[in-house]
Amino acid sequence: MAWHEMRRAWFGDRSQKSHTKFRRPILSWTTSFEDLLSTGEPFPEPIPLTDVVDILVDIWVKEGFYN
Repeated sequence: MAWHEMRRAWFGDRSQKSHTKFRRPILSWTTSFEDLLSTGEPFPEPIPLTDVVDILVDIWVKEGFYN
């Protein structure tokens, strides 16, 4: 129960939020890794893990680390 309470405090009560199928992208598809590292400013909202993975895979493919 303590874990659920801490999670609810961290993420908020998701049961009250509407779940939308489509979301507005936080990062532009033209954002490069250098763009992400060039500023120390925090992002206006959290970036979903799937978006971060997509960026990393694109970089790895470009650099020849991922086949």
